[in-house]
Amino acid sequence: MTVLDLRFPFLFSALFAAFGSSAQSDTAASAGDTTRTLTWRERHKPSRATLYSAILPGAGQIYNRKYWKAPIVWGGLGTCVYFIQRNNKEYVRYRDAYVALVDGDPDTVDEFNGTRSANSVREVADVYRKWRDLSWIITSGVYLLNIVDANVDAHFVRFDVGDDLSLAMGPSLTTALQGAPGLSLSVSVSPPRTRVR
Repeated sequence: MTVLDLRFPFLFSALFAAFGSSAQSDTAASAGDTTRTLTWRERHKPSRATLYSAILPGAGQIYNRKYWKAPIVWGGLGTCVYFIQRNNKEYVRYRDAYVALVDGDPDTVDEFNGTRSANSVREVADVYRKWRDLSWIITSGVYLLNIVDANVDAHFVRFDVGDDLSLAMGPSLTTALQGAPGLSLSVSVSPPRTRVR
């Protein structure tokens, strides 16, 4: 039984437990005995988006309803996995050729049939090994970026960008009266409008 065979049931059960735990009550008690249904923005939890992205890359973006980001995550991770496999294949190829060149056994023949020296084959193998290791580091970075993106985006779900925010820049009268030029920056926030449900 391979390691992948052992990991798959564990990942599947962890994913099922994570998504199954989201089926909680969608009502909250308000003043009195009446209850109201919470909107998806009110139910939204950044910790859940982070957990989903950690378990299955792209799932946190789907939970945040940013569906267009999931294929980008999958494409980035898929590209990284492709380069890991390609660089590892070439590394093994040149490493085996180097071993065949330096083992001292006349019966072993490298795939280049003696057209390349042992040093040049070893240098190429070292380059592919470095590229493979760099691919692993980049894959880790893409995976972590996926988790951070889901977390940050989940925190912005309730961020209100409406018409009641304004920013104005103009001359500063207090510094102009003192004979010095200056600019003033003012932020105006209107009181929130009541929504009719």
